[in-house]
Amino acid sequence: MDVDCIPYKETGYFSRLILDYLEQNQKLKPFYGRFPGLENLKEQIQEKAKSFPLENRAILVKALENQYQGFSTSELTKQHVASLKDTNTFTIVTGHQLNLFTGPLYFLYKIIATINLAETLKKENPEYNFVPIYWMATEDHDFDEINFFNFKGKKIQWNRQASGAVGRLQTDGLSDVYEVIDAQMGSLERAQQLKELFKTAYLEQDNLTNATRYLVNTLFKQYGLVIVDGDDADLKKLLVPFMKADIIDQKPHAIVSETINNLNEACEDYKIQVNPREINYFYLKDNLRERIVQRGDDYYVNDSDIKFTKAALLQEMEVHPERFSPNVIARPLYQEVILPNLCYIGGGGELAYWLQLKQYFKALQVPFPVLLLRNSVLMITSKEEKKLKQMDLTIEDLFLKQSRLINKKVRKISNIDIDFTPQKNTLEAQFKALYELAKQTDASFLGAVKAQEVKQKKGLDNLEKRLLKAQKRKLKDQIIRLTELQNQLFPNYSLQERQLNFSEMYLEYGTELIPILKEKLNPLCSEFLVLRD
Repeated sequence: MDVDCIPYKETGYFSRLILDYLEQNQKLKPFYGRFPGLENLKEQIQEKAKSFPLENRAILVKALENQYQGFSTSELTKQHVASLKDTNTFTIVTGHQLNLFTGPLYFLYKIIATINLAETLKKENPEYNFVPIYWMATEDHDFDEINFFNFKGKKIQWNRQASGAVGRLQTDGLSDVYEVIDAQMGSLERAQQLKELFKTAYLEQDNLTNATRYLVNTLFKQYGLVIVDGDDADLKKLLVPFMKADIIDQKPHAIVSETINNLNEACEDYKIQVNPREINYFYLKDNLRERIVQRGDDYYVNDSDIKFTKAALLQEMEVHPERFSPNVIARPLYQEVILPNLCYIGGGGELAYWLQLKQYFKALQVPFPVLLLRNSVLMITSKEEKKLKQMDLTIEDLFLKQSRLINKKVRKISNIDIDFTPQKNTLEAQFKALYELAKQTDASFLGAVKAQEVKQKKGLDNLEKRLLKAQKRKLKDQIIRLTELQNQLFPNYSLQERQLNFSEMYLEYGTELIPILKEKLNPLCSEFLVLRD
């Protein structure tokens, strides 16, 4: 496949905050540590090496070995897990929710970028080991965000009642989803492969955590990907001192709130992604995941009858750390406490909330990781590429708003000139002479001349619009083909990667899909990628 690159700022799909970050705008310098680059990552190695305790490595490896029990994985993944005991091993991390059947297509891009960066760092720094990590968001409780995926414009959804951490959900009811998939995907070989993958992952595993581990391990184990589940008592023991700093001392609330104010002062266009709470932990037990709140001297679990005194809560943290679940503010810290991590790879929304956390990390003396925007990709199949050429469209054309694209195309293919710019220029020249004449005779007529100029320019604009509208009717068939193609590549007026599931591309490319992406995606490329057949 050929690769085209488009600056992110020219796509129209990325926030001011992320564009400023990519351009290393001085306004954002206080909100991150090192900008992603090979030299900066070398410096990150030195900083993390000094602060990551050896005993944490042993706990991490034991926990991972326990989590992988019952799963068959590659020798490379096993080697990566074992290597985490060594002081010269570091991680590159991405994270994502347990979306049904991976959810949106960019799930693949995040993991492939993580794998590729780890491999690049190994080539540059052979004396170290680098392990790609996928952090499963098993403790999230928003079931409606993860219980579906899109397939050819249709929403395939897992319908059931759910509460508590989604990773603990039993896979009941997914046989109904399988029947829908079986009917929708057809019977060709690649469709059969997808259906078998879904069946083994979701119908033969007992909960959503294990189903997701099986699925992701199957897709990426040959590249040594290591999958981490944070819903683990041994790992959470390492978090206990930081839980206390949050729940008892409420340090994050004040620090992150101040950072948000500083971001707002830096630029009013920056959208604040998340707001801290006084306590940034949930209480997690059975089918319950509810916020911990303080009222007076005691602590309560929201929407339940569970109550703790301060002493009882501290005791609960020590004895049952697995019952304390970090929210979006505290989870990044958890990740950096238990992993010898150098870099977090995420989407624009994720990086936006990470940029709120640097001072929080500093106060707790935890190194802040390098933040890398994941690759964004538009994949164009051979059929779509053929249509592009037939319509004489450029890649840049596709990123235009649809109304602008239609107007541009109509002007281009029309057999008459619909651009009245020359006439407007002539009109301006004529009125310039009239202004001079009015000044020399009676300056009070300047207002009347101006009014006439505005009227005639407006008349030309209206004529141009009417002519363009008439040509659109005349060229209706071409416009329909044009909009159908753009809608196909940008479903729901959104980026392809946010709407499509990987299964659609798998039907097109089969087992070559992930190798193709792995070859073409460069995690340190700071441009939008377009892959064309």
